[in-house]
Amino acid sequence: MANILVVDDEHGIRDLLWEILNDEGHNVELAENAAQARAARSRERPDLVLLDIWMPDTDGVTLLKEWSSSGVLTMPVIMMSGHATIDTAVEATKIGALAFLEKPITLLKLLKAVEQGLARGNLRRSLPAVEQVSAAAQLETHSAAITAVIVPTVGALQANQNFVLDKPLREARDEFEKAYFEYHLAKENGSMTRVAEKTGLERTHLYRKLKQLGVDLTRGKRSGI
Repeated sequence: MANILVVDDEHGIRDLLWEILNDEGHNVELAENAAQARAARSRERPDLVLLDIWMPDTDGVTLLKEWSSSGVLTMPVIMMSGHATIDTAVEATKIGALAFLEKPITLLKLLKAVEQGLARGNLRRSLPAVEQVSAAAQLETHSAAITAVIVPTVGALQANQNFVLDKPLREARDEFEKAYFEYHLAKENGSMTRVAEKTGLERTHLYRKLKQLGVDLTRGKRSGI
């Protein structure tokens, strides 16, 4: 379990990231702008920050520079944006960001980036000060490769996931969730009990969710209902 700070001015994205990361067992703090992010950074000492670039008061890259120059960039930071250029992503990693996630963010890419970020933070805390410098240098050497893995093109995401991503967030999320639950239903041979355990949902909530998403519950075996 880790303390994760999510900074994004879009309410829907904050809620979505909170739900995903909370389901993974993390404590999640939300901030909608740089001012709230500064306060949360000071108050909570997060293990990881997911930081949006475009915000109404101070953009994420500027906030990252501020943390770096003031010596408080002690936690891994993953940048997020739906409109930033590769130059912006490279600039952010040079300042100290671990990686860059392109919106819309898939569940797989998000969890992979979070796992890498927390692993880096744990490595820093576990090493003596001199070794931390060496380890940090080695990690920075690989930052471009890490970014390349985490920042795919929109076309590549669509090809790999078979999802149409050029649509409103709510529609894209419903499409993903339907595929996600259909996958687990097939894997668990239709057992609602086992799917509830795998997905971390209470069975009644799971059933309502499946009905809401239009998942066909009449196909195959439904032994767990």
